[in-house]
Amino acid sequence: MKINFQNASFKDFENIPGQDLYTTVKEFHDYLEFLRNNGHLNYRIESISPVGPEMDLLLPGESETTRSVCLVSNDYLGYSQHPKIKAAVIDGISRFGTGSGASPAIGGHFIYHQMLEEKIAAFYRKKEAILYTTGYTANSATLQCLMHKEDLIILDMAVHASVYEGALNTNVKTFLHNNLEMLEQVLKNAQDKYRNRMVVIDGVYSQDGDLAPIDAIADLTNKYGGYLVVDDAHGIGVIGKTGRGVIELDNAFDKVDIITGTFSKALGNIGGYVLGEPNLIEYLKYQSKQHLFSTTATPAIFGILKAIDLVDEEPEWRSKLWANINYLKNGLISAGFDVGTTASAVIPVKIGDIPKTLEAGRLLLKTGVYTNPIMYPAVSKKNARIRMNVMATHTFEQLGRVLEAFKQIDGILKISNNYNS
Repeated sequence: MKINFQNASFKDFENIPGQDLYTTVKEFHDYLEFLRNNGHLNYRIESISPVGPEMDLLLPGESETTRSVCLVSNDYLGYSQHPKIKAAVIDGISRFGTGSGASPAIGGHFIYHQMLEEKIAAFYRKKEAILYTTGYTANSATLQCLMHKEDLIILDMAVHASVYEGALNTNVKTFLHNNLEMLEQVLKNAQDKYRNRMVVIDGVYSQDGDLAPIDAIADLTNKYGGYLVVDDAHGIGVIGKTGRGVIELDNAFDKVDIITGTFSKALGNIGGYVLGEPNLIEYLKYQSKQHLFSTTATPAIFGILKAIDLVDEEPEWRSKLWANINYLKNGLISAGFDVGTTASAVIPVKIGDIPKTLEAGRLLLKTGVYTNPIMYPAVSKKNARIRMNVMATHTFEQLGRVLEAFKQIDGILKISNNYNS
């Protein structure tokens, strides 16, 4: 079966019927070459400067670097470059070296891991935490450990890929994004059919940037005897009066059974965490294979300890971030672009057509604006978009250049509501 590259996505190459391994990878290689030859493979672009509001890129086929406004980073507060955080990382490495040398159960659990578990738990008003090497693993490993063939996971359709992976070993039902009526119907029908029923949602959804109605979902889940898991990877440090995420908006700390998240976004480092009731977290520490058999994080996590402190000590970064979010979002709306229902630092410009979305990415990059074209399976086939992540360290001048670039490509591609209304 020959795939039509013009309207294809990465998903089409996951499992091609009737093709062996090397035939599949060769066809995928040909697809990447098709994208590359059309200037549409703006993935895995080599960055040669630190994460920041502008970055130096080495574009495919180019011998000199290109300076671009960066809208691809989740470093929302600019913490990866914060001098106090860098100093904390340097101090940690100076004291403990560059590695931990073992998995947590057999010698790799150091005082800095214990300190971080306690600090992130207290941040979210929970008693215990477990650390994972990535936020992705925090989701996938925890769900694989807790939920089995007798159980049911109920997913908002827009949850992260790591959640879907975590649900592979159990039964799964989904509900339309943020659709409380459908969620209640699924919970009601599943009430007496499964041993454990777990609802899993995001706090901030990574593609649309919109928020979950956590309080209402928690009430429904509790009504039907389920457990609620919230992944607030994009909410920590950004959402809420004190940066405690979407859970803080509804003051739902006591209504959420399990909180998961990552240190790799607003906190400017790497790693994941899971928070919950002490016995449950203890169970994960000895039963979750990806935690138990993975070498623990390096002493560089001293930077995370400082970053958590700075969320409270320097709230001006969050204020600056929100000023930037509102500036870019309002500018795009005024120019007629569809940004959906975003209420976070994730701002999509919805286009719908995959080839047109890829061309928009190419044209933006050509004007010095580095964004992510997002297509199926990250979003539905009809919902391709350019996704942007705003940082506190962006200036209005830089974001103004982004707005001008979108207006410029709109004249070519006709992607705003000015042409589609």
